[in-house]
Amino acid sequence: MTGLADNRPDGTPTGGDARRLAELAANLATVRARIEAACAAAGRPPAEVELIAVTKTFPASDIVALSRLGIVDIGENTDQEAGPKVAACALAGLEPRWHFVGQLQVNKTGHVASYAHMVHSVDRLRLVEALGRRAVAAGRVISCLVQVSLDSTVRGSTGPHRGGAAPERVSELAAAIAAEPGLALAGVMAVPPLGEPARPAYARLRWIAAAVRAAFPQAAAISAGMSADLEPAIAEGATHVRIGTALLGGRRPFVR
Repeated sequence: MTGLADNRPDGTPTGGDARRLAELAANLATVRARIEAACAAAGRPPAEVELIAVTKTFPASDIVALSRLGIVDIGENTDQEAGPKVAACALAGLEPRWHFVGQLQVNKTGHVASYAHMVHSVDRLRLVEALGRRAVAAGRVISCLVQVSLDSTVRGSTGPHRGGAAPERVSELAAAIAAEPGLALAGVMAVPPLGEPARPAYARLRWIAAAVRAAFPQAAAISAGMSADLEPAIAEGATHVRIGTALLGGRRPFVR
């Protein structure tokens, strides 16, 4: 993984780091403008929408640069990649709010519980139990979102799926999270089905989120919307958008 940024004695970046900072600043301005426009169209204040920078495949130096630009919420898809970045940022004196947004394996819950502020992808009871146990052992309380499958195809078919619990299982998972001492139920998350329009899918998520919130009023978060579809997500009530490509550029091969 690429090292942290080289800076002048006054802390300002030099050379390529300065160019990258300028690139990220321009991209961030564009993304924030899109969020503001989407909120205006939906009649919502922009402060209702939290921007999570998904730094999958990008180096820790980009997280340092994003921190200079005021970004504190960082999303990662795998513990394999997140772990070294968490350590590098800690050495640099940075304490981002780490969001685990990818599919989480039970055998990775111990390490993820040591740093994650929020896990967006809780989709099965076994994961709830393991993550809760590990959070208690770490002396932490982790915010969790139930990942909802919005696929309209029949589950178990050979068609593509984006992960998540079937809608009829969401209330059971929400209750299990709320009952775990080391976990705090925060709401729901989803990605739109492959090959389908995003807006109808996010409308389904909004309905599911309302049902969860009726039972658990504190669970008001809706994590939905990525680089290509943040506008329909915000129109349907997203409170967290997970932005990678539009902010950081095209994905790179990850090097350990």
